[in-house]
Amino acid sequence: MPQPPRNPARPPRPTSRPGGRQPPERRRHRQRTKPRWAMRVATALSVVVLASAGIGHAVVTSLDTGITRVDPFKDMKNRPAAGDGGMNVLLVGTDGRDKITEEERRKYRLGGAPCHCTDTIMIVHISEDRDRASVVSLPRDSYAEAPAHTDQNSGDKHDTHPIKINSAYAEGGPNLTVRTVENMTKVKIDHYLEVDFTSFMRTVDVLGGVEICTVRPMKDSYTGLDLAAGRHRLNGGEALQYVRSRHIDGAADLGRMQRQQRFLAAVIAKATSSGVLLNPIKFRNVTRTVLGSMRADKSFGTDEMLDLGRAMRSFTPASSEFTSVPIGKMGHVVPGIGSTIKWDDEKSAKLFKALREDKPLAPYRVRKPKAVPVDVAPQQIRVQVENGTKTPGLGKKVDKALRSTGFRTTRTPDTADRLGVKRTVVAYDPRWDRSAKSLATALPGCEMRKVKGQGSLLKVIAGADFDGVRRVRADDPYQGEFGVVTGDQVVCG
Repeated sequence: MPQPPRNPARPPRPTSRPGGRQPPERRRHRQRTKPRWAMRVATALSVVVLASAGIGHAVVTSLDTGITRVDPFKDMKNRPAAGDGGMNVLLVGTDGRDKITEEERRKYRLGGAPCHCTDTIMIVHISEDRDRASVVSLPRDSYAEAPAHTDQNSGDKHDTHPIKINSAYAEGGPNLTVRTVENMTKVKIDHYLEVDFTSFMRTVDVLGGVEICTVRPMKDSYTGLDLAAGRHRLNGGEALQYVRSRHIDGAADLGRMQRQQRFLAAVIAKATSSGVLLNPIKFRNVTRTVLGSMRADKSFGTDEMLDLGRAMRSFTPASSEFTSVPIGKMGHVVPGIGSTIKWDDEKSAKLFKALREDKPLAPYRVRKPKAVPVDVAPQQIRVQVENGTKTPGLGKKVDKALRSTGFRTTRTPDTADRLGVKRTVVAYDPRWDRSAKSLATALPGCEMRKVKGQGSLLKVIAGADFDGVRRVRADDPYQGEFGVVTGDQVVCG
């Protein structure tokens, strides 16, 4: 068994300088890359979480010695200052598929040549007290400024120039990827981790599959994903289809990022709620599946894995929070590059400031009742409330309750034409039936009434049976306003 931590409440920490700042040479190497698919992130984090079982030092050492090492921080200068605490890991997923069989290529539609770029990039921030993981997805088509560098393919020297963020890897590998992310976020990356298709699929299979839930059917002819609404246990290949799909609906790559995050939360739930963490055989099998295709920076070794693992023994999906960089403009066209995604400067600066200051992204950590998933985000649904009873103030009460759960109410409740309504009514134009069903979910027991020609504004006529509003959330939160979800909110109930 590994040596017990010096302080059971907190893992051993590297020697620090006065003021709590770590030596430059130590801080310089605390980096990682984020998997392309959240699955890869899941793969990487699950290995770290698995170490929390306290399995022998020799087992984790075998993981350390089997990892292919890279130096993403070589000759880096003018880096962001270290934050107030915690650890930032850059998780990068590439589309490597060399070890996938021909049968798997056909079955899961993995043909074609790899682009040698990153499909997904995530910053994973582990808090200083090791009781929270904040995962921030960076859209792969984000507009970015690549720092001056030498092209790893042609050897040509490039000045600072605009690119899509996922192209940084193709031009300059892990080093340029880290430099570009740090330049955009002003967040100092401590460790880098890179995983490919193979490790993701094998890890999911070794875990015995991972369970996901969806409120509507999901079908993507490009990846072959075909899921009915409901609960599903996905094997490695199916999981890869799930996290790769971007042609399910209009949300495209943003929807895919959300599914990646949901899958990562499901992996954490599986690893922490099953016997994987306490089963040396399963632990060994999982680590072996990852070793063949994972790359990490040189300083992320056995001691760091064990220290972090011990600290995360009580880690649960509720300890994790997920979000994406706030978007200012979709379809920002750049000559020679094409359509890109521009970040919202003000909101993204606030988000990355929270990471640097080791603060939760979710404003309140108070545990709330679990929200019911719906097909349309409340933030997209406009609602006019009317009081159908003689009870003074009921309309205002209903309006406030709906607004607090995210619905865009008019804030000016009215009085219904007919009073004495016993059962609350949701009146809607049939063309907006999906929105109406989402609204009705928030009002258990209500009557749904079709009104042709009513338009996009839905109407709630509060009846005597009104007994509060049920919390709901969008199955795809990127439909609505920018926000943070915790892992326990997006895994199957």
